Amino acid sequence: MNEFAERGAALLGGVLRHAERVSGGDLSQILRVTLEDGRQAIVKIGPHPETEAAMLRAIAASGAPAPAVLALSGELLVLELLTAGEALGAAWASLGVALATLHAAPGARYGWPEDYAFGPVAIENGWSDDWPRFWSERRLLTHCSRLPATLARRVEALAAALPDRLPAQPRPALLHGDLWSGNILAAGGKVSGLIDPACYHGHVEVDLAMLSLFDQPDAHFFDAYGRLEPGHEERRPIYMLWPALVHLRLFGAAYRPMVERLLQASGV
Repeated sequence: MNEFAERGAALLGGVLRHAERVSGGDLSQILRVTLEDGRQAIVKIGPHPETEAAMLRAIAASGAPAPAVLALSGELLVLELLTAGEALGAAWASLGVALATLHAAPGARYGWPEDYAFGPVAIENGWSDDWPRFWSERRLLTHCSRLPATLARRVEALAAALPDRLPAQPRPALLHGDLWSGNILAAGGKVSGLIDPACYHGHVEVDLAMLSLFDQPDAHFFDAYGRLEPGHEERRPIYMLWPALVHLRLFGAAYRPMVERLLQASGV
């Protein structure tokens, strides 16, 4: 731990005084460092620091809150230490505003300049002008070779039906891509930062669906975010299925019931 902390301090042009692990980071190590001159920062050790830095900068450029990128190297990302530590419950309205701000940032096509990954699970981001095809090929079918045959057939059936289930060309909004409460920092009843992104441009309902996978956004969130598109309830399980498949592959059979429930809710 100290080796990475010292390297992070050096990237800031300082000397390490203290380092401690920060909770979270299932797929990476996260340290809070204090330098001899009193500065503090977050040092994240992971496989794609340059890509994550670009994503965080894109979030910040949209006007949504994100930690500033202070420095990076081949395996380290050094970030601004934001005020945090409060539960999201008092900050739902603030998150609604932040997410609406993020989603207002336009893209020309669906995807992202680079592929990404959740640990060993690849996130394919190749550009597309056809949203159902993007969701089919980049988010659903890419898992089938790693799924039990019965699940793979149901995923394939859903993918084939997507031209009739998803809008062909929704506005390509900037998405966080991994939006759940663990990746949302809050303090004083406000969101202080969106962290650990997996950004790309796509349909806004993707972030909204993932936010509902493990959390229950309240009325204050939806009032602040704004009106949802007709048919969003029918599309929600289709969009929730992708993170559920990722969890199944990363963490095992305990997530199979969630995948099966979402497939059933999606009509297959």
